[in-house]
Amino acid sequence: MINFIYSINSFIYKFRAIDFLAPLLLRIFLAPIMIYAGLSKIGSKESIHNTALWFEHSLNLPFPELMVYLAGGAELFGGIALLIGFAVRWFTIPLMITMIVAATTAHWGNGWHQFHEANQTVPWEWRTDLIEEGNKRKAIVKNVLKEHANYKYLSETGSITILKNGIEVASAYFIMLLALFFMGAGRYLSIDYYLSLIFSKE
Repeated sequence: MINFIYSINSFIYKFRAIDFLAPLLLRIFLAPIMIYAGLSKIGSKESIHNTALWFEHSLNLPFPELMVYLAGGAELFGGIALLIGFAVRWFTIPLMITMIVAATTAHWGNGWHQFHEANQTVPWEWRTDLIEEGNKRKAIVKNVLKEHANYKYLSETGSITILKNGIEVASAYFIMLLALFFMGAGRYLSIDYYLSLIFSKE
């Protein structure tokens, strides 16, 4: 049995040759999300103004316009850095801070789950009331649409749902960024890799 386990481990170990795929895929996944989030905050004067108002009046953040530039800049330039694999460990730090701020201000009061369709007994969900009420309201919406609209057409590209908007997604992004903080950008397909080769020779 021990020999069999050792053989399996030896086989798995051979995949280290392509271990650069893990950080690469994380970077490719996160980069457009962060870039889009950054542009939605600081992409225009109007978006800066509207986001600052939201930060001030909905999230009660101090220095709202400054916070817009800090969050939007971290997401935009951090996303670009993730995409090209430049200073990845450094850029994950402000991005993780941004995710913590987002989770604790914009999402914390909504509980864990992103959507309301969830098991209400899970121990990490603290807003089961939103799940219960969300299910009630979803049933009302579906009944209204079935009675007064073409429900089959409206739902053929995806089911009707109500966004609960908990910290689930922000937490997932934080964990991915934390993994990149420890792994780095990965070999071959990142600027960091070639910079490390250059400076390691000096």
